[in-house]
Amino acid sequence: MKPTRTRFIVLAGICAAAALAYFTRNGVAPAESTIRAELGITKEQSGMLMSSFFWPYALCQIPAAMLAQRLGARWSLSLYGVLWSVATAFLAWGNLAVMTGARAFMGMAQAGLVPVGTTVMARWFPRTAQASASGAFSGFMSVGSIIAAPLTAWLVVSIGWRWMFVWYAVPGVLWAAWFAVWYRNRPSEHPGVNAAERAQIEQDAPPGAAIEAPRVPWGLLLRSPALWCLCLQQFCRAAGYIFFASWFATYLQEARGVTILGSGWLTTLPLLADVTGCMAGGVLSDVLLRKTGSQRLARQGLTATALLLCAGLIFCAWLVANPVMAVLVISAGMFCAATANPCLGATVMNLGGPHVATVSAATNMCGNLGAAAFPVVVPWLLVHAGGWDAVLGGFGALYIVAAVFWLLLRNERIGQ
Repeated sequence: MKPTRTRFIVLAGICAAAALAYFTRNGVAPAESTIRAELGITKEQSGMLMSSFFWPYALCQIPAAMLAQRLGARWSLSLYGVLWSVATAFLAWGNLAVMTGARAFMGMAQAGLVPVGTTVMARWFPRTAQASASGAFSGFMSVGSIIAAPLTAWLVVSIGWRWMFVWYAVPGVLWAAWFAVWYRNRPSEHPGVNAAERAQIEQDAPPGAAIEAPRVPWGLLLRSPALWCLCLQQFCRAAGYIFFASWFATYLQEARGVTILGSGWLTTLPLLADVTGCMAGGVLSDVLLRKTGSQRLARQGLTATALLLCAGLIFCAWLVANPVMAVLVISAGMFCAATANPCLGATVMNLGGPHVATVSAATNMCGNLGAAAFPVVVPWLLVHAGGWDAVLGGFGALYIVAAVFWLLLRNERIGQ
């Protein structure tokens, strides 16, 4: 019997959710200078507005994963999609307090996306294809950012940023309605999955991927060196990545003399590199795993090497005067860094066992604590540490530290 391919529609569904989530959360950054001028706020206040998403997003990771275990991925992701769309619409209200509250609520609503999405991939894909699936999922996060950057810049000029946020709320509601009707929590429950596809999915499934998670052993989790390495590397990588979703457009405008429309388009280049790096890295990691059978080489070794290359390329951008060429060099670095995204997802699925959602939530929580901190640190670096050069240097250093934690990571089951 020829296997059906329902699992790829599942992957397309969660990739669409990832793109929509990042599309809405990153819609503020390209319009930052316009919103700041219209509201009459300082750069420090603007940094707090952008970071207001990430504190509740980080802190609600584990509660959102626990709620999803009760509701199942089908209903929890549908609920989260509606809620973050409502929060997006409230950004059009247009004063600092309401926008900050809306960004915070959006962070709470999107907190369950990554841990629930990781659980979905663990249940619907065999181990030797999980990095590729994770690469697509991670890559489509940047697809949303890529679309948001130039579209936001154009809409700000054409219809104003308030109406822009109203229109940005619509796609998430439509996606949530489709997902609630079509998706099923397990391959065995979906009418579109035949026996051959179920066998293909389950042929090398990691232990615990197809069962309900038992009570979370928090003591064992917190004593796991592997979990600490995963969390700390994610703190550094997310803090580096968020530069593109917060201050990168402003950096191009102020340090490189690029217009707002030009900065919107140039911002898409490192994000496009992130998409291609995620997808290429996932495929390469799975190929290495099938050829060598070594989890350490295919996941940790590949990622640490790529992160060090990323840091080197970012430092090289210092020496490039032409803004377009500098962005291309940075984009090459982001291509390298992006290979860590699918490797992280596959590593969490392999080491998390029945606690995949909790481990994923913990790593993503730490990542977003880093993402929340970096936009606030940037104004301080601009005033006290040497301007935009200091910001770029700190940006590159984060990836070196992340590489060190990947080298320290050992393949040991978390929580057991």
